[in-house]
Parts: sequence; structure tokens; C-alpha cells
Amino acid sequence: MANQSMKIDVDSVLRARLSSRYRYIPRWVVRWLERTICQDQLNVVLSKMAGKNGVDAATAALNEMDVKVDATGLDRLPEGRFMFVSNHPLGGLDGLALISLLGHRYDRRIKFLVNDLLMAVEPLRDVFLPVNKYGKQSRVNASQIEEALNSDNQFITFPAGLCSRMQPDGSIADLTWQKAAVVQAVNYQRDIVPVFFDARNSKFFYRFAKWRKRLGIKFNIELIFLPKEMFKQRGATLHVLIGNPIPWSELDISKPKQEAARLRDIVYAMAPSANKP
Repeated sequence: MANQSMKIDVDSVLRARLSSRYRYIPRWVVRWLERTICQDQLNVVLSKMAGKNGVDAATAALNEMDVKVDATGLDRLPEGRFMFVSNHPLGGLDGLALISLLGHRYDRRIKFLVNDLLMAVEPLRDVFLPVNKYGKQSRVNASQIEEALNSDNQFITFPAGLCSRMQPDGSIADLTWQKAAVVQAVNYQRDIVPVFFDARNSKFFYRFAKWRKRLGIKFNIELIFLPKEMFKQRGATLHVLIGNPIPWSELDISKPKQEAARLRDIVYAMAPSANKP
């Protein structure tokens, strides 16, 4: 059944979560949070996604923000069951773009590995496969992932997990890529397709994350600014470069971490020279 329109309400969430302590929160703090996460703008996007699922919901969100996706290389891919591995520069909009792009290319037969917290975005549940990044993976989630890997669906993942950050040399690039994509590609005989997503967030976002880390704060509090970063891309054309498939048989399963690092290098080697880390 078609999903109903979601609505973000920071005030209601705080009231429900904090109960009796809610009255001690100054009103300006609530209003600041609403503005910071772009509550009103997000609710407009969510309203456009209502009644749609998966690929169509992602496309509706992009249309509302007047964001276009320009892909190079997708038309040259042969037939096959692939695992698309991409850098993660934006933290949300890049995911929507890949869902729309690859979903239309493969007749909506796609699955995307995401943080299980994103399952709250109901219009995209048909596409999402939940991963618990902060605890033990549930048996149900593991079973869903295994079923998807065995299916004819194309598989999409951001091996870094978190979106890109500023590197010590000042460049913008992903953190360490995790080995799961290598292990899954070999175990389920899926060739890997490298994807370079040519985009970035604002300097403010990266500098804030850098100083947060310098101050020893482990929680990624800069994530609160990701909705604002997303809306800064309104009207943009996002460029995506699709590389040639890498046969799963060429991956050294005995060294999955090293292979994940190699795949990361391959993706960034595809970047225009001005964007290489």
C-alpha cells in the first residue's frame, strides 16, 4: 500500500523523548534545531515522496530540489549482477542520486546497504537494506542481505560508511573503506563496478568536522548540518563516473582490507585531476 506523507517535528520528538525534562529546554534551542536541520524544507521534500516507493520516491526528491544527475559510462556496462562501490561525498543526496540513476537503468532492481536508522525513511524502504553500524547485526537483517546478494538485484554500497572528510593534506576524500564489499563480492560472485561521485559539501562542514575531531569529541555532531548541505545543492547537476567492472575472481579474498583500499584507490583515480585526494 502506498505510504503516507512523513513529517519531521523536532518539538514533538523532544517532548516525547525527554518527557518531564522537556520544560527545561529553551524555546530558542528548539527553533535553532528546526532551522539547522531544515525542518520545513525536508517536510516539503517528504511530501513529494509520499505515495511513491523506492526509485520513484528518490526521483521525486531530486525533482523537488531541481537536482539533475549526469552519468558517464553507465551505458557501456555489460549485462551482469554487480556490486556498485562509490565514494560518499555528500551524505544523503549522493545516495538519492544513485538510487534514481541505477534504479532506472536496471528497471528498479536495486538494493542499497544503509545504516539501519535510515529505515525510518519509509518511502525508500523498498530499496534499503539495513546494517547496524553500532551493534550486533540482527538475524533478520543478515537474512535480508543474503537474499538480496543471491538475487538478480544490483547492489549499491558506500564502503566508507560515513561521508567524506577533510584529509591531513587538505583534500576531501572518504575515510577507510571497509572490507565487507570485497567479501560479499567474492562470496556471491558479483563483479565490482567502481563509481566516482564528483561532488562535495561546503568548506564549513569539513572544517567543523576537523575541529570536532581535534577537540576529542567522538560523536559526529557535524551530521546535524547534512540537511543544510543537501539543500545547498538545489539546482545543481551532479556528475557521476562509472568505471569498468572488476571481476570478482581477481579479488584476493585472503587480504580483504588491502583489496578494499585498492578499490578506494581505483575510484579516486577516476576523479578529474582537480578533485584527486
